[in-house]
Amino acid sequence: MVNIIWVMLTAIGVVFAMINGTMNEVNEAIFNGAKEAVTLCIGLISILVFWLGMMRIAEDAGLLKILASLFRPIVKKLFPEVPGDHPAMGYMLSNMMANMFGLGNAATPLGIKAMEELKRLNGGKNEASRSMITFLAINTSSLTLIPTTVIAIRMNYNSASPTDIVGPTLVATFCSTLAAIMIDRYFYYRRTRKG
Repeated sequence: MVNIIWVMLTAIGVVFAMINGTMNEVNEAIFNGAKEAVTLCIGLISILVFWLGMMRIAEDAGLLKILASLFRPIVKKLFPEVPGDHPAMGYMLSNMMANMFGLGNAATPLGIKAMEELKRLNGGKNEASRSMITFLAINTSSLTLIPTTVIAIRMNYNSASPTDIVGPTLVATFCSTLAAIMIDRYFYYRRTRKG
């Protein structure tokens, strides 16, 4: 469905440009956008490699296990249906730690593995379980301590102070995560009262 929307937006934009006689500007924007995207990606790779390396060092040093053990009691309360020793719990904690350090690219495969394990725990049903819904809400809102990708983008565009975003990001993501948990619980309890 999203592919159809993108194709329609592109087609409408091209037709509109042909009608208005602005095809040259559209072509120029396409090539400039492509050039800028490649430059941005190369700039992001260096920052992401650095932080992924730091994440690996933290994992090897046991720091991630310490952080995961600190958050395990909270996560157990959020996901009461998931046994503490189930692989889904480990993947969810790892995903949350990666998101906290702003490593969305590293968090994505962990989140997918967590969902696969949660689906297994749900008996392979195609209907999302309570834990799957809660995990999706938390993963989408994702509390972020260090927004590495945003810092990398700001550095790439020569921001005078690229790390100024850390404080506002922490506050915003804390509020979004809290709101996600509250909304998730509200709809869960509302559904259980009706059922």
